Amino acid sequence: MEVYNIIKQAHSGWRYVVLVLLILTIIRAFIGWANKGPYSEGNRKLNLFAMISAHIQLLLGIVLYFLSPMVQFNSETMKNNTLRYFAVEHWFGMVIAIALITIGHSKSKKIVLPEIKHKTIAIYYLIAVLIVVGTLVAGHIPVLK
Repeated sequence: MEVYNIIKQAHSGWRYVVLVLLILTIIRAFIGWANKGPYSEGNRKLNLFAMISAHIQLLLGIVLYFLSPMVQFNSETMKNNTLRYFAVEHWFGMVIAIALITIGHSKSKKIVLPEIKHKTIAIYYLIAVLIVVGTLVAGHIPVLK
């Protein structure tokens, strides 16, 4: 199996790890926010692992982007919806989402009150997930194959 296909499979499979961690993080953050619960070491680790998994997905995507035989920047790419989606739109939406996850995680570390930590994570991570889903739907790519 060539390197491109290995990275493509890794990128495709890792999305489920990212999705599960982000959903768990968002649910726990909303529960902690609503119940004014303590911000535990478990919360901190889950938030961190969700962010790390998203960054790993980004790195896999960057490698895939440069190995891809489809992605080229020329006038034909911009005229073809599928090629344009992968050359520009997909990675742009994902970088924005991962930036929001990173900002939310960083901001939450500086906050003292547990309920505000939960609120910050809940809002930033949820917006990031909505951007990911919106970008995938906009590209007519099934979210779950």
